[in-house]
Amino acid sequence: MQKVIDYPKRNSLSITKFKMDARFSLFFFFIILILAFLSPWISPHDPVTHKLTQNLKAPYFMNDYLPTHYLGTDGLGRDLLSFILHGLRISLMVGIVSIAISTILGITLGLFSGYLGGRFDSFVMRLADFQLTLPTVLVALAVIAVFGSGIWKLILLIGFTHWTVYARIVRGSVLVAREKEFIESARSIGQKSYRIIFVHILPSVINPVLIISAVELPRVMLLESTLSFLGLGVPPTVPSLGGAIAHGYEFLLSGYWWLTLFPGFALMSVVISINIIGDWLRDYTDPRN
Repeated sequence: MQKVIDYPKRNSLSITKFKMDARFSLFFFFIILILAFLSPWISPHDPVTHKLTQNLKAPYFMNDYLPTHYLGTDGLGRDLLSFILHGLRISLMVGIVSIAISTILGITLGLFSGYLGGRFDSFVMRLADFQLTLPTVLVALAVIAVFGSGIWKLILLIGFTHWTVYARIVRGSVLVAREKEFIESARSIGQKSYRIIFVHILPSVINPVLIISAVELPRVMLLESTLSFLGLGVPPTVPSLGGAIAHGYEFLLSGYWWLTLFPGFALMSVVISINIIGDWLRDYTDPRN
């Protein structure tokens, strides 16, 4: 008799609360996407214009006069709200585009590695092992030393250093799928390998890839902010949350707390919302639930 596995069921109250958190996170992330996309048109000031006569202005709720800088200004007189909006746009662009590059590269290598096997499979897996041994920060240092800094250089750097997790997951799914009966049937009727890979096997790996992407996006955004904080990310003339936090850190002990708090809170809120969405997506696609 086949043993029936009794998976533990989640409490209905916790399920309802989790769905509410996921809905709120989706709504919040959607609002952030709109604000980031429209930042060039809705920002009250130019985020990179220096006005030294207006530097280190406090947020509007700390002043008695009509506000012109709602979240204050930094040490160079740049409007902090405008800088944060444009910084969100840059962070999301870097995260989404680099994740797209990693996904395409990882899926392609994982599909052919798992299906073909042999020397190609061994080569791809050893390449992935080698890739995992390279610290991203040290690779960023080497890239900047040779090619200089830039947004697209940062995107390519992150994209070509985060494909390994996709390749490993896709390869594992392909190793399971290629032994199934419908794959054997496709081979028996003479279908080409590329058709079997992209028509029959690829749809079965979409769900885990989406979950990985939702988990990796906040990590990539934090990595971009970390590199920008260290001066290894986007150029100083380009607004970024990591650059804003680094600039505010210089004034943190002088009482200008908003220079670090507001960019840090914006980054934290977006990362938490994406993590909640990723958790919901993982549980939603889990057959045990």
